[in-house]
Amino acid sequence: MVEVPPAPSRSPYIVGPAFDWAFFLLPPLLALGLGIALSGTALSDAPVRFFGQEKTWAGLMVGSLIHAHLVAVFFRSHGNPAIFQRFPLRFVLVPVLAWAAIRGSAVVAVAATVLATFWDVWHSGAQTFGLARIYDRNRGHPPEMGRRLDFWLNQLLYAGPILAGATMWDHFQGFESFNAVGMPWLASVPARMTATHRAWTWGVLTVGGAFLVVYVAASVRQLLRGHRLSLHKVFLLVTTGGCSIYTWGFNSWGEAFFIMNLLHAVQYLALVWATEGARLQARLRQRGLGLALFLGTVLAYGVGAELLDPDLDSLWAGTLVVSLMHFWYDGFIWSVTRKQI
Repeated sequence: MVEVPPAPSRSPYIVGPAFDWAFFLLPPLLALGLGIALSGTALSDAPVRFFGQEKTWAGLMVGSLIHAHLVAVFFRSHGNPAIFQRFPLRFVLVPVLAWAAIRGSAVVAVAATVLATFWDVWHSGAQTFGLARIYDRNRGHPPEMGRRLDFWLNQLLYAGPILAGATMWDHFQGFESFNAVGMPWLASVPARMTATHRAWTWGVLTVGGAFLVVYVAASVRQLLRGHRLSLHKVFLLVTTGGCSIYTWGFNSWGEAFFIMNLLHAVQYLALVWATEGARLQARLRQRGLGLALFLGTVLAYGVGAELLDPDLDSLWAGTLVVSLMHFWYDGFIWSVTRKQI
């Protein structure tokens, strides 16, 4: 057995005990509990009209948080000089070109909408992966040890229940919009996925089960070699994976989208504040003003985007660009940050 040299002393938390438990570790369980509590209530079922748009209070809340967390990435990209100055073209030119392409082509607009749905699934699994890897790092693990297995575990735990479970059709129904642009083969994807859903379910269970055996064996091998277990990482993966399987896979309470999007948005907003908050506070030179500006800005955008009339094509295209840039910028910034670390 190879002995691992002791790692430098480091806090097991990303920010601190109270912050981590409130905003990184407990959100899966808290979101699940809130979703169950709201299920079947007037807040979740009774429609209310806001500026001509029919919503429920729960839908308005989670929809606003979704848009708020999407736009919050710009505090990491454009608001962080160290990141922005290295790659100014991708942060300035690409959004403009993307908006022009979406406005200029109905096919691009439909394709971008479908892309955003599935990129969101990939991105959500990657976010949990990133948090888990930081907890591993804080326990002194080498940055490359188990990295690939961790990445695919998180994709399996998030995307697997979608592909195999009760919410599969909800994720694929966007393909039906291709009918409007003369692409019936793509528009038939939801029907074909529904017809073969049983095969997809067995495929996910078979491949996923085999992968979990490999992952557990690799983790045991790491422990036998002297690597310390990050209990915070284990808690995060177990609760997030369990919540994903229960909600995406079975949707017993009919609140899968509320639960999973709520926990993801809360974790992300907390992450952006944890990484960019001190810089923003220093610029404003007033304690507390930075947090008010951050939350006020993203929440105002979130509510506005959620209540936006979809017939306002130019503004709608802007919200779609924000979504796509969020997925791209955030993955890119995670990679840059990893290299800097």
